[in-house]
Amino acid sequence: MNTIDTIEKEQMKKTVPQFSVGDQVDVAVKIIEGDKERIQIFGGLVIAKNGGGFKETFTVRRIVQGEGVERVFPVHSPKIADIKVVKSNKIRRAKLYYMRNRTGKGTRLKEKFEKTGETSS
Repeated sequence: MNTIDTIEKEQMKKTVPQFSVGDQVDVAVKIIEGDKERIQIFGGLVIAKNGGGFKETFTVRRIVQGEGVERVFPVHSPKIADIKVVKSNKIRRAKLYYMRNRTGKGTRLKEKFEKTGETSS
């Protein structure tokens, strides 16, 4: 293993939440203003995941005042405090770039429900 791999391995987060494309997530981002540090939530739909290992990134899209805003986050960045999955959606594609052209009710996706072991009788 070369030195770059060892440095990357040290910088990787130990636990990363499981989320996939199509999930509604809340990303807690550390913002530094002067000498103060605060956490700001960026919530939206994960439309893409790229890379792997230390270089893995994901793109989150949300609508703010009628305008689409996309932000790319590195998964292992120290500026990301937390990633929470709000809702999982059922999708059939690896990238949801077509959501950029959708507005209003066209942006809805079918929700994915987890099956439980219970039987209804």
